[in-house]
Amino acid sequence: LMAEAKDQGADLVMTHGATQSNHARQTAAFAAKLGMDCHILLEDRTGSKEENYNQNGNVLLDFLHGASVEKRGPGLDMNAQMEVVADNFRAQGRNVYTIPGGGSNTTGALGYVNCAFELLSQANDRDLVIDHIVHATGSTGTQAGLVAGLKAMHADIPILGISVRAPKEAQEENVFKLADATAEKLGCPGAVAPQDIAANSDYVGEGYGFSTPAGIEAIHMFAQLEAILLDPVYSSKGAAGLIDLIRKGHFAKGERVVFLHTGGSAALFGYMSTFGFENNLESAAE
Repeated sequence: LMAEAKDQGADLVMTHGATQSNHARQTAAFAAKLGMDCHILLEDRTGSKEENYNQNGNVLLDFLHGASVEKRGPGLDMNAQMEVVADNFRAQGRNVYTIPGGGSNTTGALGYVNCAFELLSQANDRDLVIDHIVHATGSTGTQAGLVAGLKAMHADIPILGISVRAPKEAQEENVFKLADATAEKLGCPGAVAPQDIAANSDYVGEGYGFSTPAGIEAIHMFAQLEAILLDPVYSSKGAAGLIDLIRKGHFAKGERVVFLHTGGSAALFGYMSTFGFENNLESAAE
């Protein structure tokens, strides 16, 4: 995406996401690296008034990377909102490159096509058979890119996306649309079929941006057993799904399951009250 923005001579990059958007923060960071301005629309999907949620974590990093930010209420067509603001910048003479939420278009999905290539290459180098891939799925770019990449290489590894926002049917339909278009962009139209897309929406909880007890358990488990940090919105729900499915015997004993961690630990600092560690500090002070 950022390479495309550079090729088009953009001097301003725009994107949008939820308040604690990992994607928005990464866009701001890359824009800073390339010497471009960045403007972000942040959608309030939770209604939280907590200072850490609205000012810390990814939001703090947005500002540190030099991005300008506008806020929007919930339930709006954020792509349409972004284009209105982008047109205002264009009227001022700016060359604006807009990126959809999550970077989820065919260009953005190519990042996870490359991820699929790299994953399969590493597995082959180690003579490692992968039986399943599990990851969190939201704006669809991750899963669409992975599926398109694996299908382009004729690798029939089942991919399960643990949804963090949409119901199963809607998520699978949206992933398929992008995966199919991405495969066509790769030069292998028709490589992806609807049955190649599998999503599980049992772990969404109250909705996008809201943590879940199972997700918090997964965060503690990964941090304390593997020193791996998950975020409360995205990767923790994917991990919670993985853990629960293992407990239920969904995967056969001895199967090799890859959990694809998509980052996002900066968002932890926006959810500090979720963990109740202030009680630990008070106990220590006593």
